[in-house]
Amino acid sequence: MSDRVARCCLVAGRVQGVFYRASTRQRALELGVTGYARNLADGRVEVLACGESAAVSALCEWLWTGSPASQVTSVEIEEAEGLEPDAEPEGFRTA
Repeated sequence: MSDRVARCCLVAGRVQGVFYRASTRQRALELGVTGYARNLADGRVEVLACGESAAVSALCEWLWTGSPASQVTSVEIEEAEGLEPDAEPEGFRTA
């Protein structure tokens, strides 16, 4: 039995235009986490993180750090609803 989880994170602060998504992708790949990071119209970044529980937790914690130029003010983390383990995305993309 696998200990895989999926989390949807909403990151607020200065997180657009500061390589936040690219840095998140790099960290996710280092941790073996799949999913995506994308800009939202309201200035936040949405991150979907799928993988082993410990790796996803490590990425969620790292989101507070972000890229060197970012300034994170909040990270909201929720369980990703309706995502079956066999429907997890491959790799980690930015959009």
